[in-house]
Amino acid sequence: MVAPERPAVCRARSRTGDGSDPGPGRRQRTAHRIVVRNRPRLSPGGRTDAPIPVLIPKEASPMIRRSLVLALAAALSPMAANATDLLQVYEMARNGDPQLAVAESTRLVNREAQVQARAALLPQLDGSAGYTQSHRELEGVGRSTTKQRQYAIQGSQTIFNWAQFSNLRAQREVARAADFTLASANNDLMTRTSAAYFQVLVGIESLAAAETNEAAAKKQFDYADKRLEVGLAPITDVHEARAQYDQARADTINARNTLKDYYQALTELTGQPVVGLRALPDAFRPEVPAAYSNVDQLVATAIADNPALRAQQLQVSAAEAQVSAARAGHLPTLNLSGSMGRTNSWGGGSGVDTAAGNFMTNNGNIDTNSIGVTLSIPIFSGGATQSAVRQALSQRDIQQDTYEQQKRALDRNTRNAYQTVVAGISEVEARRLAVVSAQAAYDASQVGLEVGTRTVLDVVQNQRTLFQAQLNYAQSRYTFLQNRLLLGQAIGKLDITDLQDVNRLLSQDAESKLQGSGSLQ
Repeated sequence: MVAPERPAVCRARSRTGDGSDPGPGRRQRTAHRIVVRNRPRLSPGGRTDAPIPVLIPKEASPMIRRSLVLALAAALSPMAANATDLLQVYEMARNGDPQLAVAESTRLVNREAQVQARAALLPQLDGSAGYTQSHRELEGVGRSTTKQRQYAIQGSQTIFNWAQFSNLRAQREVARAADFTLASANNDLMTRTSAAYFQVLVGIESLAAAETNEAAAKKQFDYADKRLEVGLAPITDVHEARAQYDQARADTINARNTLKDYYQALTELTGQPVVGLRALPDAFRPEVPAAYSNVDQLVATAIADNPALRAQQLQVSAAEAQVSAARAGHLPTLNLSGSMGRTNSWGGGSGVDTAAGNFMTNNGNIDTNSIGVTLSIPIFSGGATQSAVRQALSQRDIQQDTYEQQKRALDRNTRNAYQTVVAGISEVEARRLAVVSAQAAYDASQVGLEVGTRTVLDVVQNQRTLFQAQLNYAQSRYTFLQNRLLLGQAIGKLDITDLQDVNRLLSQDAESKLQGSGSLQ
């Protein structure tokens, strides 16, 4: 191995640009050498722990030197923006997830619709202004120009309009439903993030197992080949070992490509590459939270608190309010209205002074004030009102049936999630013991091959069994964690603390198990 290149130490006495000594008659400049160790540098030997020297002039003020050091340390820090644990990945996804953004925008849209529905019941005030100029010509009298300025304010207030009252109630329910829909979207983002995160972790462990399996297969192939050379093994042993080795290489290639796709799926969710993930330690043992002990109680909690079901329940209430609004088409409406106005006129009037033989002037102001109550009674609308009622009733039925469907599905999903979590504890333990047994069988077959009681085929079969057991064990551990989060989502109790609990379990560097797989992105 080539030793890392040592950075040159700057001396107090500097040299000119051509490398010559500045001499006693020239000004000498000194520099401080600062080594930034935050960011690794690839040395000729392939090591990445060599520090980077940074030179800062001695003449720089202490404040400037300190600012430069902080800036360089921040700029050279390794992948500062990339997440390393589940919580950080969730925050990244939360800042850029389109589905969550749609839910947030929908919530704002429905809130504004509620404001508009309430505004229809509040006083309405309008102002107007106008200018009129009239020209008249009368034979024998002459021409006349009349000018007018008009100012007016009109106001109205709904006294009774059941359709508007019902529409406001419907919009309130829709706005509340949007709040629960947003909460449901946030919970869904948590489970989607954890699923993508765990998928990468499973991919890493699968690749690690595939690499170990490939190395063992290569070793077995070399061993069989050497035994063939000295006449201690038949050619069939070499062929069987070669087939196992080729299959192991194919498994490694497939696992690496699959892992890259899993990384890309996580990047799609977060909007930026993610590295340095944390994984479960080998000593992890699953357990069910004490609060998840009674499945019937969990189902009742889910029906009462699941945000998606609550949102649908409010949609039913909104549809019922729309039915009331449609039926209000048969009811009268009562409105209060009033206005104030002034008309300012000057110039020739509209009348003719026959004695004087000219137009009469009509200068001055005219003020008008009015107030009244208007009662509108619907008599016949061509059947539109009855049609609107039937339409609203059908829409209400749709919402009610959708609620019932979601309620039944939630009942089944909650029970299934609970049973899966409970069964997952036994499954993880069984998978772990399967790995232990497969490892023991593989070791025993290797010993048996050396003493002549086992064949190469026995070894490669046990090796394959061990590889599959390792994959199943890795999958079962992260499936248990994901199912635990899905159960919390179903009963409406999933929040950031659940992610924090899971995140505390992820204490091991996931990529440390890999055997130099290179770039996985």
